[in-house]
Amino acid sequence: MDIKVLGIDLGKIVCSLAGLDDAGAIVFRKRLLRHRRLAFLDRLSPRVVAMETCCDAHHIGRFCLQ
Repeated sequence: MDIKVLGIDLGKIVCSLAGLDDAGAIVFRKRLLRHRRLAFLDRLSPRVVAMETCCDAHHIGRFCLQ
C-alpha cells in the first residue's frame, strides 16, 4: 500500500483517516481514538498530511514536521 496523502478528520473523540495513492484513489481508511493519533502518525513514513484547520491541527502539524 503506497499512501501519498493522508487525510485526517479531527474529531472530539474519534478521528477518521483516509490514505490516497498517486491517482487520488482511497487505498486506506481507519478510525482511531484521538489519544492514539500521534502514536499512529509516528509509525508512518514521511508523507503529505491534509487536515482541517482548528486549534488541534496546529499541534498535529508541528508533530508531523518532527
